[in-house]
Amino acid sequence: MNAFWENEMIRIAANFSVVILCLVLFLAIFELVTKYKNWEEIKKGNMAVAMATGGKIFGIANIFRYSIDHHDSLLTMIGWGVYGFVLLLIGYFIYEFLTPKFNIDDEIANDNRAVGFISMVISIGLSFVIGASIR
Repeated sequence: MNAFWENEMIRIAANFSVVILCLVLFLAIFELVTKYKNWEEIKKGNMAVAMATGGKIFGIANIFRYSIDHHDSLLTMIGWGVYGFVLLLIGYFIYEFLTPKFNIDDEIANDNRAVGFISMVISIGLSFVIGASIR
């Protein structure tokens, strides 16, 4: 069985499959913690939601990129990816907390593209910091 998992094509397919499943799960969690419905808003053309969601997708994928790069076992890669996602989620709540003059979710739902852009950049930026830390 070890020879099976040592095959590079199998490892790539396994990593890809796991990251896609985690991405879907983590986006569902983000959907639960935001006041707006990501895909409904994107379908309506809400660019702020599209930017914020794109940042989350990039952030999650980037965290897993580092996790794959630094860990040989699939379970270890998943564990560090989940930990990185939790940190990204905490970063989202800190961003919300540090902007008491307006509500981030309401602004993004109202297509405030400046807030959507900053949300995207925060997700992307934090993903690099989180990723570099999970060695």
